[in-house]
Amino acid sequence: MSKKLSLLVLWFGVVPFILSIASVFTMNFDTDYSLIAALLPLAAGGLLAGFLANRKPVDRSNSGTHLAVFLFPLAYTALLWAVFMLISGGFYGANAWLYYSIFHIAMGPLYFFAMFMGEGRLFLWAPLAYELFFVMGMFLAILIKKARPGLNIKQVVSILTVFVLAIGTGAAVQWHRSKTVLPSYGFKYGGGYSSTDLTPYEVTNPNNKLPKLKEQSTFTIAKPADMPVLDGAEAAYPVYSAFANAAFENITQVMENREVVAFTNTIYAYERLLSGEIDIYFGAVPSKEQQEMAKLQGKELVMTPIGKEAFVFFVNPKNPVKDLQVSEIKGIYSGKIKDWSKLGGKNDRIIAFQRPKNSGSQTLLEKIMGETKIMEPLKEDVPEGMGGIIEQVADYRNYDNSIGFSFRFFATGMNPNPDIKLLAINGIEPSPENISSSKYPFTATLYAITLKDNHKPAIQPFLHWMQGPQGQEIVEKVGYIRIDK
Repeated sequence: MSKKLSLLVLWFGVVPFILSIASVFTMNFDTDYSLIAALLPLAAGGLLAGFLANRKPVDRSNSGTHLAVFLFPLAYTALLWAVFMLISGGFYGANAWLYYSIFHIAMGPLYFFAMFMGEGRLFLWAPLAYELFFVMGMFLAILIKKARPGLNIKQVVSILTVFVLAIGTGAAVQWHRSKTVLPSYGFKYGGGYSSTDLTPYEVTNPNNKLPKLKEQSTFTIAKPADMPVLDGAEAAYPVYSAFANAAFENITQVMENREVVAFTNTIYAYERLLSGEIDIYFGAVPSKEQQEMAKLQGKELVMTPIGKEAFVFFVNPKNPVKDLQVSEIKGIYSGKIKDWSKLGGKNDRIIAFQRPKNSGSQTLLEKIMGETKIMEPLKEDVPEGMGGIIEQVADYRNYDNSIGFSFRFFATGMNPNPDIKLLAINGIEPSPENISSSKYPFTATLYAITLKDNHKPAIQPFLHWMQGPQGQEIVEKVGYIRIDK
């Protein structure tokens, strides 16, 4: 028994530990082939180790047990992986995988870098590559020796049964997760807050494409200390940036010392409004949770409408569906309608994307759904700082069978995508005319939201100017619909 244990420690402890260190150096941090690069030393080393471990003749009467000992690590790895897949739900960013690493300490050096890079697939494939190729090397040695080892059929069958069942269990967890979780790499703009490049709308960009007024602004703020701090939703950024560009004197110089035009997206900007870090928040109507947050903090919101917008649903142009009823939208996002064939489309599963909780567009979806419960959103694994992985609501992917939603201006103006098709709702297109008349069912209002107890003198005249002719001129030139139409 001690001899078998020594063999296991040597061939499945010491040797793979050395190979895992070698694998760290072969990993390519700049390409998509880091997984393959990491596995090459383990596979080559496993093949050689298996061959060397069986190069000497083995007593035929005991050779079956000898071979079973070398098959055991395969079952161990598969079973361990299956258990931790069940514990973590298949999420490689879970803390549970740290304990998995302890049980597979021979792969410790490689696992450290796997976690650093967010490459969770190595938890299974690193030990499996070594062990599978070890078995191949083992049988290669047997073929060269032309020996016919005795096999303990019961032991081999038991080990292989555990291996197959464990791999099947882990794969089932992964398959189930693939239905609700997608791979991604997160937002790359605006410090990670934005899904699109906002540079063209920045006041500090000398080549920005912010609209200019036909005449000199009738309202200006000269002193930097008097300028309200602005923040808001991603889709609203061009509007409030254009307001500041027109009304704040010497805005470029001001921004060098004081960030009066900021962007931290809907969720964080709203929190900043309540905390007093900003003065005006621009976006759609706050969610129930956000309104409750204001009440709990004793804050009263003042919502000033400054423009109209459409909340739109879109699909891939290859999708034959052109129109949906409100009831069908509810059916899709409640999970009751799961196939496009039910809506006049192809026989494909509907992949319905959502947005993060408390974002402006998700809040409007909740308003549309009313009392109908929204299904769990698709999620994605996103690498974060220092190689960790977080799980968040998945960004839209334009698959043939996808459906997503956004604001019309964002989808067609800020982040134009020629490969999406806006859907009519109840037979009504989201055209400027239908939005202006509110005929389109999902017409939304763009607000400038302030706190009632914020008495900075420039806020009220600034809001009044936004609703006036020049403010509305900017709103229309940006791409929204005027409120005075």
